[in-house]
Amino acid sequence: MSTKNNRDQHNFNQAALDYHRSEPKGKIEVIPSKPHSSQRDLSLAYSPGVAIPCLEIEKDPKLAYEYTGKGNLVAVISNGTAVLGLGDIGAEASKPVMEGKGLLFKIFADINVFDIEINEKDPDKFIEIVKGIAPTFGGINLEDIKAPEAFYIEQRLKKELSIPLMHDDQHGTAIISAAALLNALEIADKKVEEIKMVVNGAGAAAIACTNLYMQLGLRKENILMCDSKGVINKHRENLTPEKVDFIADTDLQTLAEALVNADVFIGLSKGNVMTPEMLLSMAPNPVVFGLANPDPEIEYDLAMATRPDTIMATGRSDYPNQVNNVLGFPYIFRGALDVQATGINEEMKLAAVRAIAALAKEPVPEAVILAYNLNGLSFGREYFIPKPFDNRLITKVSVAVAKAAMESGIAGKPIENFEDYENALLDRMGRDEKLIRMMQNRARSNPKRVTLGNAEEYNVLKAAQILYEEGIAQPILLGEKKFILEQMKKFGIQLDVPIVDPVDDDQEEKRVQYRETLWKMRQRKGMNEYKAKHYVRQRDYFGPLMLQHGDTDALIVGFSKNYSSVLKPILKIIDREKGVDKIASMMMIMTEKKPLFFADTSVNTNPTAEDLVNIARMSELTVKSFAIEPRVAMLSFENFAGISETSKKVAKAVSILHEKYPKMIVDGEIQPDFALDSEHLSDYPFSKLGTTPANVFVFPNLESANLSYKIIRGLKVAQVVGPILMGLKRPVHVLQMRASVEEIVNLATIAVLDAQRREAAND
Repeated sequence: MSTKNNRDQHNFNQAALDYHRSEPKGKIEVIPSKPHSSQRDLSLAYSPGVAIPCLEIEKDPKLAYEYTGKGNLVAVISNGTAVLGLGDIGAEASKPVMEGKGLLFKIFADINVFDIEINEKDPDKFIEIVKGIAPTFGGINLEDIKAPEAFYIEQRLKKELSIPLMHDDQHGTAIISAAALLNALEIADKKVEEIKMVVNGAGAAAIACTNLYMQLGLRKENILMCDSKGVINKHRENLTPEKVDFIADTDLQTLAEALVNADVFIGLSKGNVMTPEMLLSMAPNPVVFGLANPDPEIEYDLAMATRPDTIMATGRSDYPNQVNNVLGFPYIFRGALDVQATGINEEMKLAAVRAIAALAKEPVPEAVILAYNLNGLSFGREYFIPKPFDNRLITKVSVAVAKAAMESGIAGKPIENFEDYENALLDRMGRDEKLIRMMQNRARSNPKRVTLGNAEEYNVLKAAQILYEEGIAQPILLGEKKFILEQMKKFGIQLDVPIVDPVDDDQEEKRVQYRETLWKMRQRKGMNEYKAKHYVRQRDYFGPLMLQHGDTDALIVGFSKNYSSVLKPILKIIDREKGVDKIASMMMIMTEKKPLFFADTSVNTNPTAEDLVNIARMSELTVKSFAIEPRVAMLSFENFAGISETSKKVAKAVSILHEKYPKMIVDGEIQPDFALDSEHLSDYPFSKLGTTPANVFVFPNLESANLSYKIIRGLKVAQVVGPILMGLKRPVHVLQMRASVEEIVNLATIAVLDAQRREAAND
């Protein structure tokens, strides 16, 4: 392994340890969901008030779904005998994985999780433990239990418990790959009941997948299953009961022999076991699912170079058609919990399969296309399974599963109005809740050079390390080179990226170029050549000049200085966009449910009505670039009254916006709490906002905007991203003083997207 790879792996390993040990330790926590500030609250929550629901549940156990969190609580349970690619590492060592699964349940489907690691390998004892704790939960997700015990454990628990239960290692992979298979066969113009399939791997996932494919119509006599010893044929002995079911009446022995004229290859084994020669022996339009991770059974690029007619899926996100369990399990449990299903039956699994398959054929929303930085995305060889960032999954899959539970008679609480249910699902998650992850994914698809000022600071260096290792950006460190290297050594940050020191001898040529540029730009504005020569040795000028000369694609500065002092050199060098009189800034407030946008938070002290018009327009365009529909509230401390001078100014701005931009969703003057509340908005039927809350808030002055977002930032009740500078010709953003590592990474991500957008516009 190269020195670079060793360094990157060391950095990643350390980052993983730091991530998990940072306070609060682990990845999930329990937080109160009811008021608890007063003595009355506590008396209702515990003694004596808690006795009342206890007695009601004693009369009718089903009322636990009404009076407790059981209906939205899943247990992620493992004994650590088959963890990821780590094998039998034990119950305690499996806990980080189970916490991680809990995190996925929460962020993708808003399902609460207790992770439970059971130190018991005896399957019967394990079953008794799970049965004993089952009353706590609305559902159980079994995880990382080795075969063949996994089959036995799941089968018994499904029979003996009356809540949704699934071993995701088996059925999650089966459901997602089955959806992919249906669509891949459609593209190949083949019918599932006629194909010849080879399954390489005979573990829990392979058995579950093959069983589900047979429910879709695959004929058992058309299946050849291989394990580490070759084809499971009539000559094999000492097979497990699960493998016995797939004994083939054949003399074929090897994977290579089995693949001759096969239509489909399903790999659930290990990397690089399929050779180009094997692929060439398959039937026309071969369907190849190389699902081993991290290395598929045959590498994607090799497969496509060998057989361009290959229709391929893998388990990896960097290739088309990722078979990813996160497309299924959160939404399957969501639908099952919401109807209080007594299990997860075959009808529900098949409903999930068909819903996922159908979603890939629907027009892809702009938000998904932007998330992957693609020009377009449509059903075909490179897209026959939905992307993990597709927000429609929660409605399509959860609704299908809930309906299947109702139709198959195992729903304890049928849904009466599915339109209301879909809206509730969207509101539960927040209609734009994956925004940061989507933006980072877009950035990775075409990372740009981002220069980071104040690179001597630990937070900046750590952010640079994350940007580099995650492939979000190509960092350039701007600052005193000697001190930067000392700090990197002090903090153990190994990072092979350019370091630019404006006073270094190796920057002399650049200083001459930059001096000429600066002097020409400012010579009629009080700057002489001597001053220009002096300024280009300062990073506050050197960074913007790098951007102006195309020596970087984006610039992030301002960590240790106040906003206005850092902004001045930028405005002397970087021109405003056409039609922009005054630039402005916007903060993105990442709440639990959806992002909100505040403007102007950093630049214009007391904007005029005309300035507010420009700020609103720039904000609208910026929010649209994130594939979010902007709904703009022009704020004041009055609602449509226009009595104070401030309100009159805002009302004038709204009047101009309505006249010049009639299609823009904007209104005011309005108080922020009213703009956020559907019921309050319904009191103003004339408003362009209607009854849908606003997500963009234009403040009447800098003081109100700045103080508002800083209160939120200080309380740490939401993630704050920005300030995002609006109105300049090039991607440059100024950090808040003492910005966190996360804030720097997020702002740099936005800078990359900004650079990508401008590059696309110039092509």
